[in-house]
Amino acid sequence: MATADVLLHPVRMRILQSLFDADPLTTAQLRERLPDIAPATMYRHIAVLTEAGVLEVVDEKRVRGTVERSYRVCKEEAVVDPAARAAMTREDHLRAYTTFAASLMADFDRYLAYEDADPNADGVVYRQAAVWLTDEELTALVEEIESSVLARVGHARDGGRVRRVISLVVVPDKPA
Repeated sequence: MATADVLLHPVRMRILQSLFDADPLTTAQLRERLPDIAPATMYRHIAVLTEAGVLEVVDEKRVRGTVERSYRVCKEEAVVDPAARAAMTREDHLRAYTTFAASLMADFDRYLAYEDADPNADGVVYRQAAVWLTDEELTALVEEIESSVLARVGHARDGGRVRRVISLVVVPDKPA
């Protein structure tokens, strides 16, 4: 499993988000989806993710004298395991969360930049709820949410389906 430093970098998070539940993509296709990332930066971060085992090369083709690789996410490697999370300092968590939150903001900003963006019609949702839960109830709730989302990850791109990014944040109101 990758470390938080590998996964929670703003550029690498965007690369991973582009590849989640997508067909394998080449670097050129990733650059089309993420045109604001400089080519050298894109290649460098793809190399970091590949070296860490988070991305895997699924195809190689010769194109005009170079090798074009297609990548996909190794989902089991694209998570920070519980032991690594437990070893993170408060500062590590703050940095990781800040990167995550900034990524959410950037995603929403990119969405709103589309001329035809209509948050109401497009089903944009952002809300919070406070619930009183034991540790066991919290674990069950997170597992239910993850299970519900994962059950839909493999849906085909037909029938008017729109790719949507779902994020989950759980923060206690105060330490237990």
